Amino acid sequence: MPSTKRKLNDDDVPTPVNESSAEATFDSFGLEPRLLRGIRDQKFAGPTLVQTKTIPLALEGRDIVARSGTGTGKTLAYLAPIINSAIRRQGKHTSSLILVPTRELATQIQRVALSLAAHCAQDVRVQNISGKEGLDVQRAMLADLPDIVISTPGRASVNINNGALSLKDLVHLVVDEADLTLGYGHLEDLQNISKSLPKGVQIFLMSATLNTEIDTLQGIFCQNPVRLELDDLEKNAQLVKQYMIPCDADEKFLLAMAMFLLKLIKGKTIIFVGDVDRSYRVKLFLEQFGIKSCVLNSELPLQTRLHVVQQFNRGIYDILIASDEMEVLGAKNTDSDKPVKKKSKKYSNDSGVSRGIDFLNVSCVLNFDLPSSYKSYFHRIGRTARAGKSGTAISFFVPKEKYKKHKPTAFEGSENDEEVLRKINKHQKDGQHTEDFAFDMKKLDPFRYRFADALRAVTRIAVREARIRELRQELLKSEKLSRYFEENPEALSSIKHDHNLTHAARIQSHLKHVPDYLLPGGKLPAGDIGFVGLEKDKRDTGKKFKRKGKKVFRKGKVDPLKTFNAQGRGKK
Repeated sequence: MPSTKRKLNDDDVPTPVNESSAEATFDSFGLEPRLLRGIRDQKFAGPTLVQTKTIPLALEGRDIVARSGTGTGKTLAYLAPIINSAIRRQGKHTSSLILVPTRELATQIQRVALSLAAHCAQDVRVQNISGKEGLDVQRAMLADLPDIVISTPGRASVNINNGALSLKDLVHLVVDEADLTLGYGHLEDLQNISKSLPKGVQIFLMSATLNTEIDTLQGIFCQNPVRLELDDLEKNAQLVKQYMIPCDADEKFLLAMAMFLLKLIKGKTIIFVGDVDRSYRVKLFLEQFGIKSCVLNSELPLQTRLHVVQQFNRGIYDILIASDEMEVLGAKNTDSDKPVKKKSKKYSNDSGVSRGIDFLNVSCVLNFDLPSSYKSYFHRIGRTARAGKSGTAISFFVPKEKYKKHKPTAFEGSENDEEVLRKINKHQKDGQHTEDFAFDMKKLDPFRYRFADALRAVTRIAVREARIRELRQELLKSEKLSRYFEENPEALSSIKHDHNLTHAARIQSHLKHVPDYLLPGGKLPAGDIGFVGLEKDKRDTGKKFKRKGKKVFRKGKVDPLKTFNAQGRGKK
């Protein structure tokens, strides 16, 4: 039941007032004490707008279709009433099914659910069946009838069909990132799941957007839901500062190098690039200047991707480079390894790392390559300026007349940058707009020789070897292959041998030092000439003797530094 209190109206008649209309707190919702302890452990300041609106309606048993921006707390908004119901419910049965489009999201939601239910683990059991385990293994996982099952639609549909997952006692069904779930070609799976639902199941459709896909899902699962179209948490707070920089394809690398070396970008940064190849190219380029970063892309195994996100969130890396082709998800259906249907191809640019996955305390989003759709742009920049904090989004775009001007670094997707930018400006919210960064490229001229030297070192062979090396390292660390390597030590030796022979881009340690004379407007102290000492080391000068008042070397030549004569013969 929602938390209410009573007050007197003008006729001195007590009337109930929902506390969510006032300054709501988690305690005001009437949740179970053990669940409240789990929420307090997460150190939330208080419920967000979507939580304030959703939780009371959910406790009333209403079907809910909610749109709320990324980072506004949608996961807790539906997990709190679900866990609250599971604590109060008696008996062993699966009461909640949560459907998500990707394994990454499933693992993330499982982690949140376990942390919220930490003080009632005996009464609330959570199982994630979105992984690549065999169906026999998943049947065993479901045999214990966990209270909450988290899955992709494909896996859930298969387990329902073979009888491993029973929905006869289901109470809650959640479709998280609902528009994205449908866009991944899961329509048939979702229709199959809907046919197995008992009557009276409470439905949650949660998404960052409300569009025709949500209307389709609403028609499949619920008839008369409450629709919550909530503004992003940051609408009346500090908005993302958006900057645009027109540049050549090669100047993207120069700008990125200068921004990090000169500390123009501070704090944790996500760099979005167009494909896997460019993610490694940018990483290897930044390494030339001693700038460390990690890569997130579809080639990496699931556990590796999750590990990369955790390292970034913990601050081990301050720069994360994310590829944007189907984002981190690749061109395949993530739970069945079957190709995405052609009719869903249009959704490929509105997915992946820019949606769903939690990145903590991101200060800046750098669009090294603009996405091919304005929607993906807004999802990308939604990774920063979350929970009332400020943030910056910097985007490089290639004007039409500069497209493929520098072919070695050109990216095919940049051909339509101007059109994408026009749509971005057209769909800005009230109070938001893009600004010209007004970067004076002439000030970067002193860096150009260093930039060119580093870029030459990042060859196509170096990029390919970097990709191979990363995959080889994952093979060596794989727990699933450890048994195989024990039985086949020659295979392990071969991989280690190849690993030692693999070299990526040549690291030039001198490039990470930035002498003052390279700085825009910088000025050296009098007599200082960079890293060369002011006085010549006396141990290297050799013996000197006088001849007619002049200093000469042993071989009889006059010191040219004392005569200002290039020939070293003295003044005439």
